[in-house]
Amino acid sequence: MSSRPEFQAPPEIFYNDVEARKYTNSSHIQHIQTKLSERALELLALPDDGIPRLLLDIGCGSGLSGESLSESGHHWIGLDISQAMLDVALDREVEGDLVLGDMGQGLGLRTGVIDGAISISAVQWLCNADKSSHEPRLRLKAFFGSLYRSLARGARAVFQVYPESVAQRELITSFAMRAGFSGGVVVDYPHSTKRRKEFLVLTCGPPSVSTALPTGKVEDEESCSDASSDDGDERTVSISERHRPTKKRKLTKKVRGRQWVLQKKEQMRKKGNIVPPDTKYTARKRKARF
Repeated sequence: MSSRPEFQAPPEIFYNDVEARKYTNSSHIQHIQTKLSERALELLALPDDGIPRLLLDIGCGSGLSGESLSESGHHWIGLDISQAMLDVALDREVEGDLVLGDMGQGLGLRTGVIDGAISISAVQWLCNADKSSHEPRLRLKAFFGSLYRSLARGARAVFQVYPESVAQRELITSFAMRAGFSGGVVVDYPHSTKRRKEFLVLTCGPPSVSTALPTGKVEDEESCSDASSDDGDERTVSISERHRPTKKRKLTKKVRGRQWVLQKKEQMRKKGNIVPPDTKYTARKRKARF
């Protein structure tokens, strides 16, 4: 059985009373949650004007990540699907307002009332079909669509995620872009097995809103330029913007070579389909059979 909790049971079942308290009382988990929450708050890039903001903590659990928001002087609303986790949060008397709900069914918040959103290790759960009625693509669409509507224009959402694969990362990102967001993936310590962390940094607003992404953290010996490579899984920052202009190429019936095949495969990837990787053999000419 896989060690990833999202493969073992639905979140509301996996995080029962015992698991919720075990998770919350672990000093190791507390340390990790604090570090990730502080990094997510840093990537939100909220104005440093001393004015408290109303933030949304998606998959807030027992409120470990919300404590970082409170310590920074902000108000927050925590959403989680596990009643046991929220019960622990109530026992801990966290300062945020807690809501029991399934993010895959939409957030149900008023339009433009949220100044920023964070999520630690939760969004990848939407890629699983835990029930016969669950369709990952529909759940991702409902989540990102409702989140976009609830955020103020120009606000950011930062999600720390553990994607199972490159295809799953692209699936999550593609539905965020379809909802209207622009942004991309920021990778901290891309060459470290243990310290590597991925953050999906999204900006809500029209193309005129600045969507420049921060640079991911690297080891002391590395530089930002050295951290980038041709391998898509090793890039420090992977930018993907919905409003980015693209050059349209006119394809005729006579064009059926390698370029045409690569373009079609890229279109399928953007739709969330699993496509074989590109190699030097893609669309190669085959010898005629006699």
